[in-house]
Amino acid sequence: MMHFNELVLASHNAGKLKELQAMLGESVRVRSIAEFTDVEPEETGLSFVENAILKARNAARLSGLPALADDSGLAVDALGGAPGIYSARYADGQGDAANNAKLLDVLQGVPDAERGAQFICSLALLRHAEDPLPILCEGIWRGRILHAARGEHGFGYDPLFWVPERDCSSAELSPAEKNLLSHRARAMALLKQRLGL
Repeated sequence: MMHFNELVLASHNAGKLKELQAMLGESVRVRSIAEFTDVEPEETGLSFVENAILKARNAARLSGLPALADDSGLAVDALGGAPGIYSARYADGQGDAANNAKLLDVLQGVPDAERGAQFICSLALLRHAEDPLPILCEGIWRGRILHAARGEHGFGYDPLFWVPERDCSSAELSPAEKNLLSHRARAMALLKQRLGL
């Protein structure tokens, strides 16, 4: 069992920080790696798990705190799992709007039945930079890719991700609802279970 009052999140993404703090609740203070560095480590792993461990180790080393890293992305069935680990950089690092535009472009003409997709989240929690036994949790959220963006909430591919159980896009969910359903929420629920929170 791991006990701590604060940890560092290995991400500069304010949306992720807010979501994870909400999911962890008041008992643990989540600090951003931005407090310690503005440099992102190179994500050289070939899987979500490898990249999460790499980012957590880097954050623990720089902050001296237990570190939580989330590596997540969108895997589209018709694209053989792409954009996958390259989800955030799919349109050469030009941001969410460009990523969404590229995805819609490559899926042009693909019928609904073949637009299945899943958001995947791998969480890695390290007690310290040299931790040989990271806690690893994974969450998967199945849906499909819409033909046009819908909704104002969330970030990333949320406006294009259809959530069948709610009959709307991820970006049409309230933040509270998304925090119950998402890939990150599922991985975080497993992590909280492992931590006894």
